[in-house]
Amino acid sequence: MLLSIWNGNKVGDKDRNIANDKKDKEDRSNMAATMVETPPPQLITTIEWSMMDKSKFFPLYTLSSFTVRCALYPLTLVKTQIQVQRKKEAYSGVVDAIRKIYAHEGVSGLYRGFWLSSFQIISGVFYISTYEGVRHELGKYDVSPRMKSFIAGGCASMVGQTIIVPFDVLSQHLMVLGLVKGRAGGSKNPKINPLGLDLDKGLSRAALAREVAVRVYRAHGPWGYYRGYAASLAAYVPNSALWWAFYQAYQDELLRISPVWVSHLFLQCIAGTLGGFTTTFLTNPLDIVRARLQVEGVGSMRQVFKTLWQEEGLVGLYLKGLSARLVQSACFSFSIILGYESIKRVSVSEEFRSHVRW
Repeated sequence: MLLSIWNGNKVGDKDRNIANDKKDKEDRSNMAATMVETPPPQLITTIEWSMMDKSKFFPLYTLSSFTVRCALYPLTLVKTQIQVQRKKEAYSGVVDAIRKIYAHEGVSGLYRGFWLSSFQIISGVFYISTYEGVRHELGKYDVSPRMKSFIAGGCASMVGQTIIVPFDVLSQHLMVLGLVKGRAGGSKNPKINPLGLDLDKGLSRAALAREVAVRVYRAHGPWGYYRGYAASLAAYVPNSALWWAFYQAYQDELLRISPVWVSHLFLQCIAGTLGGFTTTFLTNPLDIVRARLQVEGVGSMRQVFKTLWQEEGLVGLYLKGLSARLVQSACFSFSIILGYESIKRVSVSEEFRSHVRW
C-alpha cells in the first residue's frame, strides 16, 4: 500500500513537472512573440521646438554662438579682406593673409572689428527663434522636412539680416582697414578706405569705431547703416535657405546609409559641413557683391557685378575669396551644428530624452 502511494506521488509529481515545463515553454513563446511584435521605441532624429526647455536652450545657445564666433572670427576677417582687395594686390590666399596680418598687427589685427561684429549674437537669437518657430508652424501642415527647413532658413535670415546689417557695415569698414595699414599709401585709396580715415592719429579701437559710425552717417545719412541691405538679403536669404535644406537632406541620407552604432550627432556635424560646402559654391558671387557694396558704399548690385566682371572675369568673379569662404564655412558649419544640436539634446524635455540618440 505504501509503495502504491509512493508510486502515485511520483506519477503526480512527474505530471506536475511536465505541466510546469509546458507552461514555461508557453510563457517563453508568448514573451518572444511579444518582443517580435512590439517595436523598439522610435528614435527622434530631429528635436523640434516644442520638445525643448527654452530656459536652458537660449542661455546655452548664446554662449555657444559667442564661443564659435570668437574662435573663428579671423577667418571671417580674412575672407572679407580678400573679397574687397583688387585681384591679388594684398594677399594671394588665406595662409598668406593670416601671415601678413599677424606680421603687421599681431593677434589683435586678426580680431579687428570683433566687438561690433559680436552683436551678431543678438541677431543669432532672433535668427534661431525664427527658424525653429517657422518650422513649428509649418509642422501643422503637410510639408516635407526639407521644404520646412528651406522656408524656415530663408525667413530666419531675413529677420537676422534686418537686425545685424548696421553692425555688419561698421565692422566690415574696420576689417578692411587692415588692407590700408598693410600697404604704403593705402589710406588714400578710396576703394579700401572710402571714409578717408586717418590711421596715424593713434585712435583707440573704441574711438575708431565711433569715427567710422560718424563718417558713415555724414556720407550717407541714416540709410548708410543699411548700405548693401538688399545685397545682404540677396546673398544670405538663399544661402541660409539652401544651407538648412541641404543640411536636412544630407542628414537623412547619412542616417539611411550609416550603421546604427555611428553617432547621430557626428552625422549631423558632417551633414552641416557638406551643406556649408554646397551653398558656398552656389552663392559665392553674391557674397562678394554684398561685401563690396557694404564697404565701398557706392553703386548698385548690377554696377558692382559689372565692375567685378571687368576686373576679374568669370573665373575671378566666381573664385574670388572662395577658398577663404570654404574654410570659414566648413569650420563654422561643423562648430555651429556641434554646439546647436548638443544644446538641443541637453535642453530636451525629460519625456523625450530616452528617445534621443547621441
